Amino acid sequence: MPLPALRAIDTYPIHLEGKTYVCLSDPSGVADEQVVLNPLAYYIATMLTGTSEADEIAAECTRQYSSIRLTPGEIRDLVQHLDTKGFLLTESFDARRAQFLDGFRQATTRAAHFAGRSYPEDPAELSRFLDGQFTREGGPGPLPTEPGVGEPLKGLVVPHIDYHRGGHIYAHGYRRMYLHGRPDTVFVFGVAHMAQPAPFILTRKHFETPLGLIETDQEAMDRLETACAVDPYEYEWVQRTEHSIEFHAVMLAHLYGPNIKIVPILCSMFPDAPAEDPDICRFLEVCRDIIAGDERACTVIASADLAHVGKRFGDGFDIDEAAVERVAARDEEDLAHVETLSAEPFFDSVMKDRNRRRVCGINCIYSALKSIDGRARRGERLHYDYAHDLAGGIVSFISMALD
Repeated sequence: MPLPALRAIDTYPIHLEGKTYVCLSDPSGVADEQVVLNPLAYYIATMLTGTSEADEIAAECTRQYSSIRLTPGEIRDLVQHLDTKGFLLTESFDARRAQFLDGFRQATTRAAHFAGRSYPEDPAELSRFLDGQFTREGGPGPLPTEPGVGEPLKGLVVPHIDYHRGGHIYAHGYRRMYLHGRPDTVFVFGVAHMAQPAPFILTRKHFETPLGLIETDQEAMDRLETACAVDPYEYEWVQRTEHSIEFHAVMLAHLYGPNIKIVPILCSMFPDAPAEDPDICRFLEVCRDIIAGDERACTVIASADLAHVGKRFGDGFDIDEAAVERVAARDEEDLAHVETLSAEPFFDSVMKDRNRRRVCGINCIYSALKSIDGRARRGERLHYDYAHDLAGGIVSFISMALD
């Protein structure tokens, strides 16, 4: 009988005690544990296509590794291990996925998925940790004791990379936001890293954080639903484990407590010319109408990392000073259009080389710029930086105020 197929998952190399292994992780969150495989086990996993049999894979391993003699039973043991962890397309995975989706659908709130992992779960410890992002090296300095007054900041471009690597960049943007008046509602355009065949993915669920509940603006969601040509909740489960909105819900709770609402919008698959897509245009027009209305004061956040380059992301080169300079030069070209709040030229600039740098924030920056069209005058760069990926690569990011 053919062995089951490996699911679509994330893989990346890790180095332990001088040896290289491959880590398997599930960005959907259905499989909540990572699996670490040695090179031979990973090679076997790549041959799990749904049509291969155990004796065929054992024979192929012998051809590739002449000193290796595996039995079909050993192959099946590895398959059983991967299935137990939820990494194969099997009936047990289908049952696990159904339970996972049903649990999320029935929940009235969106749990703080990364609490205790990417940031402290204890409220007091978390507050100290977030305050530390403002005063750490590269940060803008401590927050004022009270928020500013007057009109809220129109918009921000800030990262969604983990706080440990990019918290100082978050701090530059949020300090500027805090100096302005508090908004009633914040539109957060995040990135659906588990991309789905829909441009926008919504959720009505309120966001839990260790610092309190951040409510979703239900009135705004009512209006946005009518602007969607397809069901904006068909892929709502992607919101469950997506960090690109969660990290900002946490930061907003730190700054303002429960006295603020959000509109959580994940940007997924856009065509090459989003300005020619009537569904995208209609949705962003409604966003603009809500934001420009008199009934609420709004700020728009683009939760956007920039370039992802290096071997971790599929490139064949190592990161050196020249590679960093090339990334920075191309980022500079793109960001010049964000400074002038020019959505289409920004999008075209990123795509002129087919987005070879893998700018994951392209769609959410585009959406944010379209949503504040006519309300802001310029974009101001606050701080640009990059961080190394442990598996070999860099991610660049920026904090920009749109006002």
